[in-house]
Amino acid sequence: MNTLTDRYLAATLRSVPAQRRDEIATELRASIEDMIDDRTGGGADPTVAEREVLTELGNPDVLAARYADRRLQLIGPTYYLVWQRLLKLLLSFIPALVGTIVAVVKVAEGSGFGAIGPGIVVALHVAVHIAFWLTLTFAIIERSQTTVDLPGWTVDQLPDAPVHRGIPLADTVASVIMLVLTIAYLPFQHYQSWVHGTDGENIPILDPALWSFWLPALIVVLAASAVVEIVKYRMAHWTWTLFGIRALLNLAFSVPLMWLALTDRLLNPALGERLSWLADADNRNVLGATIAVGAAVVVVWDLIDTALKTRRQTA
Repeated sequence: MNTLTDRYLAATLRSVPAQRRDEIATELRASIEDMIDDRTGGGADPTVAEREVLTELGNPDVLAARYADRRLQLIGPTYYLVWQRLLKLLLSFIPALVGTIVAVVKVAEGSGFGAIGPGIVVALHVAVHIAFWLTLTFAIIERSQTTVDLPGWTVDQLPDAPVHRGIPLADTVASVIMLVLTIAYLPFQHYQSWVHGTDGENIPILDPALWSFWLPALIVVLAASAVVEIVKYRMAHWTWTLFGIRALLNLAFSVPLMWLALTDRLLNPALGERLSWLADADNRNVLGATIAVGAAVVVVWDLIDTALKTRRQTA
């Protein structure tokens, strides 16, 4: 149950040492319940009493600092929490946004993978400038004795207590990134691969004839898989419906891939001009069989793993 007390405890415990969270949670919850009982014993409404108690305890970040014996001070205690909150907000998206824009511009100029480095460097520079100038601004405000009428803390600002998720965020991010990189590589290899002809022209790894249908179809399947990963995270747990959709998408990708590999239609025939071992039909068949078996192993493993997770979370 996500009560005000639950939310207050969650907001307080996120900033205290992990090894003390259980102890502090027990102690703080007991204190809150005792204070609420004192008020309701005098005839106060329980809901009103809970809000009054939490308001009296004050900002959970300040309370957490007391439990952790941590001073809320870098430039000064008055505006520390405002500075900290604003710094986290700005650093959470501005450096990444600027770095991405720079990388996209570099790619448009033909830098290829070389665009990643400048994008990261610019993102780091932006992060340093944000931290420096924001800290300097608050330091000047703190020392100028300027009175800033900041809004007081209220219980309405409490975030929702975190929900235990059966789908870790890290797993979702990793899956989406891999799918996006795979989608990006399919057109990328057509224009820039590691194989070049005698006159320097690019030789795509995959057969260019596949662009007539199969590669666009596989890209659609990969994009749908990325959407399913995001939906799965939002739902916070596996369901048999999600399992079915995930299984269909896996088969929609792996079955055509295996068929193309086994029928020698996946790789670019022109590769044989530069890679002599691919000019031999037997070698191409062995490679195709290896790709097909690898795809089969991956999809079977994923189906078994997903089925086990779904069974645990729906039991």
